[in-house]
Amino acid sequence: MLYALMAWDNAVALNVRMENRPAHLAYLESTGVVRQAGPFIDADGNPCGSLIVLEVEDMAAAQTWADNDPYAKAGLFREVQISGWKQVIGG
Repeated sequence: MLYALMAWDNAVALNVRMENRPAHLAYLESTGVVRQAGPFIDADGNPCGSLIVLEVEDMAAAQTWADNDPYAKAGLFREVQISGWKQVIGG
């Protein structure tokens, strides 16, 4: 099943994001469950959150994936939401 993970960064967290970006990207690649991913962008053009579409068995697997993301472990996010998602267009 597909799950959309939407996460919003803490205020003034750009340095945390950039310091942990290589580990985050390696994690996305290594897990083999990421179907789409990219940052939300603020009015100044800076990343301020993330949207990641996961293909995993269930919500528990999506939550486990999210908990192990290096960004989450570094405390980057102020809020994370995970929801089942149905792809209608694309892919």
